[in-house]
Amino acid sequence: MKISIASDHRGYAAKEKIITLVGEMGHEILDMGVHNTQSCDYPDMAYPAAMAVSQGQADKGILICGSGIGMSISANKVSGIRAALCHDELSAQMSRRHNDANVLCMASDVLGEELMRRIVLSWLATDFEGNGRHLRRVKKIACIEQGKDPGTMNG
Repeated sequence: MKISIASDHRGYAAKEKIITLVGEMGHEILDMGVHNTQSCDYPDMAYPAAMAVSQGQADKGILICGSGIGMSISANKVSGIRAALCHDELSAQMSRRHNDANVLCMASDVLGEELMRRIVLSWLATDFEGNGRHLRRVKKIACIEQGKDPGTMNG
């Protein structure tokens, strides 16, 4: 699997550790920056990483900033992206099972290294259930992206 990874300056150290973890799992990595701890603006990193997923250059993405919120908001502005801010293994698993999240966002200022490692492992190991109400709901999210009322969607 090819994974796009990016962070802001506050998430840089965590990003580097996650790159090592994901690489050891055998995944290909697209490191979209940052490459140091100099202050930067998280949307500048979130955009190319999310676009790589949206355009099919990467299968999934992982974004890290201090709170995870800025990366999540930024990534979710990109068409086709379902970015989930996860704080534990359960939220990571549910974001994949029920929401087919294709971008994982995490908070470097809140989560410890071991918890982040477990979140990434859980998120990458969990598949979308892809049926029934969960598929219907993901399709309704796509309707919203197209500026349509999801309540008018048939099926």
